[in-house]
Amino acid sequence: MKQKLVLGILFCLIPTIYSWAIQDTLRTIDLKEFQIQNLGQQNPIRPTPNIHNLQIIGGRKTEVINLSGLAVNLAEKTGRTLFAKVPGAFIYDMDGTGNQINVSVRGLDGHRSWEFNVRQNGVMINTDIYGYPASHYSMPMEAVERIELIRGTGALQYGQQFGGMLNYVLKSADSSKTFSLENITSIGSFGMLANFISIGGTKGKWSYYGYFQKRHSNGYREGAESQSDSEHIEINYKANKNLNLKAEVSRSTYLYRIPGPLNDLKFEENPTQATRTRNYYSPEIWIPAISMEGRLGKDTKFSLVGSGVFGQRSSVTFDAMADIPDAIHPETNDYFNRNVDIDNYHTRTVEGRVLHQYSLGNIKNNLSLSSRFFNNSFDRKQRGKGTTGSDYDLSISGKFPRDMNLKSKSISFALENQVLISQNFSLSPGVRIQQGSSELSGSISYLESSKVPVQIDYNFITLGINAEYKPSLTNRFYAGISQANRPVLFQDIIPSSPLYVISSNLEDSFGYNSEIGWESNPNEYLHFNATLFQTLIGNRIGNLLIEEEGQFLIQKSNIGDSKTSGLELLWDFEFYHSEKASISIYTSSSWMNARYIRGFISNGSENVSIKGNHVEAAPDWISRNGINYSSQSLQVSLQHQFVSQSFSDALNTQIPPPSGAVGPVPSYHLWDLQGIYQLQNLTFRASLLNILNKSYFTKRPQMYPGPGIWPSDGRSLTISIGIKI
Repeated sequence: MKQKLVLGILFCLIPTIYSWAIQDTLRTIDLKEFQIQNLGQQNPIRPTPNIHNLQIIGGRKTEVINLSGLAVNLAEKTGRTLFAKVPGAFIYDMDGTGNQINVSVRGLDGHRSWEFNVRQNGVMINTDIYGYPASHYSMPMEAVERIELIRGTGALQYGQQFGGMLNYVLKSADSSKTFSLENITSIGSFGMLANFISIGGTKGKWSYYGYFQKRHSNGYREGAESQSDSEHIEINYKANKNLNLKAEVSRSTYLYRIPGPLNDLKFEENPTQATRTRNYYSPEIWIPAISMEGRLGKDTKFSLVGSGVFGQRSSVTFDAMADIPDAIHPETNDYFNRNVDIDNYHTRTVEGRVLHQYSLGNIKNNLSLSSRFFNNSFDRKQRGKGTTGSDYDLSISGKFPRDMNLKSKSISFALENQVLISQNFSLSPGVRIQQGSSELSGSISYLESSKVPVQIDYNFITLGINAEYKPSLTNRFYAGISQANRPVLFQDIIPSSPLYVISSNLEDSFGYNSEIGWESNPNEYLHFNATLFQTLIGNRIGNLLIEEEGQFLIQKSNIGDSKTSGLELLWDFEFYHSEKASISIYTSSSWMNARYIRGFISNGSENVSIKGNHVEAAPDWISRNGINYSSQSLQVSLQHQFVSQSFSDALNTQIPPPSGAVGPVPSYHLWDLQGIYQLQNLTFRASLLNILNKSYFTKRPQMYPGPGIWPSDGRSLTISIGIKI
């Protein structure tokens, strides 16, 4: 029986729109700082404009989350509250609360948001698109002004990812002051203490902004200690009305003591217990960028960005299943040696974009031309014999059994032309051409070099088209389809043991995203959006059983195709409004049917069909519903989230083995209460998350941080105090 969920008809407020005008423009007027209070403005979700950052956005599903004044837990980076009104946003809790956000949409993999083209201030921060596209860099949410999300049908504009583009836009310099300061201090459950401080200002043509953040937490689980800090500084120079220059550099790092996976029995006994006390994980990432933007003429704008991702991701672990204890070796009277892995990233990217507006007769057009070049070097050292100690120590004995380097180069060009056929209707066809390759070198101690691919070519031509119809100012209909792909990654071409081989015919996953939707704002109290979508991923990569010279081996190969169809619904309605207060209710829900439509995968001593099976980590239902109260200075939000059952493997294993490595992920209900109170230049935040102290987990990962159950946080209380000067 399919689980049914009754979606209540909930409605919402479109935030109060304010305006002001200065009558006398002939004399200088000194304006004092003031605040504008908006009743009901509780995380309204709005689309991006038709043209945004020189990109053609019209005809796509887009969402902008404004964090300013939002009743949400910033210090803990709680994804289900940050993305509360993004239907279908799946939050994967993995690295301990507060370290990184792992989010996906439409049944994709949430691991480090790697199905997205992830950006900060428009600068790409994926570690290595061809090597390991995860985003290891993680900015503090206290520094973020808004989050922009463009679904997968916009892939032609910025890359090939199935998920789309996720852009974290940081706060910027105060244009009215030469110096301003903001400080936010947060304390919370599990020994959490965080401090964020930023400065900024404007003087003539120059402006600057920078922040520093430090955070410590003992963690929900035993010994799950985490320490992080991050920094950012940027300088802007507005040369004239046609040219703006910016230089910025960001850094983030954290050290996470990994408590280890649990099996089902241990999870039921006590979800806070740890199976590991000597495991650690730490990324340190630098993001430098230099950019210029301006005009080449009356109808032509341009931007040019040079950026990089530099740093490393390191771990030291006793690597074993959850049912194998990390115990003292009876013969040596000491622990077993740990495993050391070190990745080093050297990613260099240059992106250029031109937007030209022109007319053919009476028909207006927007033409977007873009190009991207990257040159990456990715070092991966794995399976090093570490120490028997208990601290974070990356020293090893001997050499790394896997010591590899992946060099990648790619150049791409994209063209999209939006034809404004009428004031109400536009059509935007586009094409993206991408050509590149990766060369692998190094050594794998247990494998002949002839069995490791030395070069992988990435040659893609992807097409897409989007349309938008606006019959009125309060309604818009949009539709689009765009091809997308997921290239073969570094981890796909490195066998994990002598019993694994890589198919010589391994191909990139290739498919499309399509959607059709309706967005309506019939009055200032109601916002509605409904979207039907379908995502096809062909040539998914997995494991097959093969026989080679009389020996059975596991082969990394293309295993089949999957298709995800679904409905995303957002209704946001303010049902009570007065001069002093307002109350609104909302639903942000999605239904997905994510299934394999073709394929085989290894199971014991044979390959079995997975046709009709659920796609991993793709629950049928994700529904967040809430009620918000707003007054001039106070906002309070109560939210309920329901996530239905999902599976951890393509076989849809029903009965977990003793290790807990595979099996169902049970459905769960969560309640969260959050509030924000503003008093002049002071801001107080409080959040009580997982009010009923539900024990749950979101996924059984098959890769980092290890196969098994990784419990999410129980009930927690966080209080923040912020001041602006």
